[in-house]
Amino acid sequence: MNFHKDMLYWLTAIRLKIGPATIRRGLNTIPDIKALFTAKTHELKCAGFNEKQIQHIQNPDFYHAEQDLKWCERNHCSIITLNDPDYPRQLFEIYDAPLLLFVRGCVKILSEIQIAIVGSRNPSVIGKENAEHFSYALAKAGFIITSGFALGIDKLCHVGAIAATGKTIAVFGTGLNCIYPASHRKLADTLIDHGALVSEFPPEESPKACNFPRRNRIISGLSVGVLVVEAAIRSGSLITARFAMEQNREVFAIPGSIHHPLSKGCHQLIQQGAKLVETTQDIIEELGLLSRLCQKIPKNTENPTTSTKIDVKSKRLLQYLGYEVTPLDVIMRRSGLTTSEVSSILLYLEMQGYVQSVCGGFVRTLKK
Repeated sequence: MNFHKDMLYWLTAIRLKIGPATIRRGLNTIPDIKALFTAKTHELKCAGFNEKQIQHIQNPDFYHAEQDLKWCERNHCSIITLNDPDYPRQLFEIYDAPLLLFVRGCVKILSEIQIAIVGSRNPSVIGKENAEHFSYALAKAGFIITSGFALGIDKLCHVGAIAATGKTIAVFGTGLNCIYPASHRKLADTLIDHGALVSEFPPEESPKACNFPRRNRIISGLSVGVLVVEAAIRSGSLITARFAMEQNREVFAIPGSIHHPLSKGCHQLIQQGAKLVETTQDIIEELGLLSRLCQKIPKNTENPTTSTKIDVKSKRLLQYLGYEVTPLDVIMRRSGLTTSEVSSILLYLEMQGYVQSVCGGFVRTLKK
């Protein structure tokens, strides 16, 4: 893979421990990235750098930058800098756009219309279904699905997009040579063929708590909107939503039970002005002009499960179950049926895909 002559300087710049917004501002005064490392002290001061930052610039780590370049050459990894025509315009416009992106997979899809879908690492049963359902349908509608490659909702969104034969982008909070979590190694390989793996961090960067919020601004920055499936009040998903609001992106949230802690973050977002959504069509309509660029969702993709008619007795019992966990004794009390009657009907409904047995009781699925 061929890289332009200044690439080593860009790779060195991301190791300076100076924020990308500060370096980008400095490059408004300094002619180019190479000149940053040859500039005199007074020139760097004029460009807005303080003494500590100037020390970093005047003591660059070219050795590790060279190792990064060699890794990218061996692993067919593209590097897109701020000056590159392939740098996604949507991301370029945010205040602290990364100086460069490491990309494995298709570079071009970074500039296509994306919806970010994020949520809990430990989602509920209905949260899991919503994640796959919305990612599947939005991918069918023509959107690229972007998420953070984490456990739970993120993984299910990538999987849902692939199931729809769509494209998906995983934004890492580590370097691309550090698959985190390790259990997603197979998923990473699949994503390279169905989209792209993206990171602003050097390839060998290990997981660090401070890097994941930085990753979240890229997830929202690449996208036209962010959908939050499930989130607690204090969660990384709400950080992504906050970045989206600051970046003037649309924010969508799926409501849930008022008693479920993973619904509280979504409800808070709705109170703050996020769009409450029940279907993918809600999202497309809210995006207005962008809906013209996406095909109308076929009715059979709004919910991938097939429809099966059920008898009146089963349908009546189904009314006593919510999309939150409902204990067996509560179902019996609501329905007035015996234990054997309720158990028999629930077994039938579970076999037909209308309910699911979980710890503590039963929940309804998205099947109509």
